[in-house]
Amino acid sequence: MSSLKVNEKLLKELESMGIQQPHAIPALYYSGNTSVEKAISWLIHHDTDSDIDEMPLVDVDIPIESTESFPTTEEMRITAEKLRKQMRKRKEEEEKKIEKEREKERIQAGKKLMEAKRIAEEAERKRYLALKKAEKEEEKKARQKVLQKLEQDKNLKPDYTTAKVDHLRECLRSLKRNLQGENARVRRAFETLLIYIGNVAKNPDDERYRMIRLSNPVFQERIGSLKDGVEFLELCGFERRGDFLYIPHKKIDTTLLNSAGYVLNSALTNPFFGALSTCD
Repeated sequence: MSSLKVNEKLLKELESMGIQQPHAIPALYYSGNTSVEKAISWLIHHDTDSDIDEMPLVDVDIPIESTESFPTTEEMRITAEKLRKQMRKRKEEEEKKIEKEREKERIQAGKKLMEAKRIAEEAERKRYLALKKAEKEEEKKARQKVLQKLEQDKNLKPDYTTAKVDHLRECLRSLKRNLQGENARVRRAFETLLIYIGNVAKNPDDERYRMIRLSNPVFQERIGSLKDGVEFLELCGFERRGDFLYIPHKKIDTTLLNSAGYVLNSALTNPFFGALSTCD
C-alpha cells in the first residue's frame, strides 16, 4: 500500500473511540479525510476486506491539518463500539482459525513422526529377523559339517592293525640291538623319529612336515643310515619319492601316528626296552 495522507485530528478522534490505526488510517483516507462519521461508515462497508488488518504507510511529513471541529455524536460512538466488537470478533475468529490450523499441522506432524517411527521399528524388526535367520543357517551348516565329519570318522577304516604296531615296536628293538653299546646314538635316533611323527600329527595340513629329504646330512646321520629307522617311518605312512620320504595327506592316520609316538616314548623311558623278545 502506498503512503496515505490523513487528517491527524480525525485520526486521534477515531483512536479515542477505540479504533486502531490499521483500520482508522485507510478509513479516513478513502472516505476523503472529511469526517469521523464517513470514516466509520467506510469501515462498516469494508469490514470484510482481506487487507483490513494490514498496517498502511502514513506520510507523517505532510500531515493534513484542520481547524474545524468534528463533534462526535452518540450514534457515532455506538456505531464505533459495534464496529470494534465486530473487529474483535473477527480477530478472535481468525486467531481460532489460525490455532485450529496449527493444531491440525501439529496433529499431522505427530502422525508423520509416528509413521516414521513405525517404519523405523519395522525395518529394525526385519533386520533382527534376518540376522537371526542367518545365525540359524550358520548353526545348521555347522551342525551338518560336524555330522558329516562324524560320519566320515565312523566309516574310516585305519590302515593298521595290532600287528603293525608290533612291527613298529620290533623296528625299534632291532635298531637298538644293531647299535648295541651306542646308547647316545640310539636315543638320538628315537628322539628324531618322535619329532618327525609328532610334527605330522600336529600339522597334518602343512606339507613341510610331511616331506623328509633323504640326502639331508642330519637325517642321514641320525636315521637314513639306519635301515630300521627308515622302515619305521614307512610303517607310519611315509613313501619314497625320489630324494624324499613323503606322506600323502590322504594317508595320514592320526591313530597310527599316536600309537607310533607311544611306542617311541616307551622306548625312550623304559631302560629294558628291547632286552626281551616279548612285548615291552
